[in-house]
Amino acid sequence: MENRIERLESAVAQQDNTIEELNQMVFRQQQQIDELEKKLGLLAAKYREMAEAADAGIVDTPPPHYGGRS
Repeated sequence: MENRIERLESAVAQQDNTIEELNQMVFRQQQQIDELEKKLGLLAAKYREMAEAADAGIVDTPPPHYGGRS
């Protein structure tokens, strides 16, 4: 009976260690997700800024070889 209890205690201790390792892994992954979301937000803002600048710089003029000659 005592041997069985020791095995159960050992299994519980091993499960506790596994749970702690998984918890730390999830925490690190959440940190990475937060960092990536922040970077994505910055990239999206930069993209919008560049797209707006490109749209503002578009002038609809004909090319030089369209000088109106027939």
